[in-house]
Amino acid sequence: MIKTKVYSQDNVEVGEIELKDEVFSVAVKPEILHQAVRYHLAAKRAGCASVKNRSSIRGGGKKPWRQKGTGRARAGTIRSPLWRGGAVAHGPQPRDYSFKLNKKVRRLALKMALSARLSEDSLKVIEKFELPEIKTKNFVEIKNKLSLKKPLIVLAEKYNNLELSARNVPGVQVVTQDSLTVYDILRHQELILDKQAVEKLHERLG
Repeated sequence: MIKTKVYSQDNVEVGEIELKDEVFSVAVKPEILHQAVRYHLAAKRAGCASVKNRSSIRGGGKKPWRQKGTGRARAGTIRSPLWRGGAVAHGPQPRDYSFKLNKKVRRLALKMALSARLSEDSLKVIEKFELPEIKTKNFVEIKNKLSLKKPLIVLAEKYNNLELSARNVPGVQVVTQDSLTVYDILRHQELILDKQAVEKLHERLG
């Protein structure tokens, strides 16, 4: 078990929490993290680029001129890819870019990302976030007290006052622990967990 300090949202030390070794002290392998990031980005690709081929374009049922005797090149349809207004040959079609990554590998990558942030002293545990109202100014005050730049804030469950207060602050992202991804962890400089989120992660990944 690793012990780390717990702070209030005013950056005052209020206690300690134990972090499980099997979640926060895993040997980091860059190739596993790379696979997880590729998996996440590939799943986000729309893959909706599309063009019409000869079977789907309108018109062109009649042969423009007879096969021989005109002196012109042979033509069977005015919708040939060679003609203006014609079809596109070998153009893009809607496709799914996602690929399969084993659940065990995804879980391992998440543990590695959490472990990497802890080893870099970029992980901080907060007792609880409390905002009486939805106001960006209040969140910015908390952010400044905690000396945060571009944090990923992970909560145990949805908290609208915090999420809506933080959404207009550049570089800040608020997620719940069940939607946490390796990509989100790696693209932010700091990882901020509330105390309950740590307990939930222990249950999920421990």
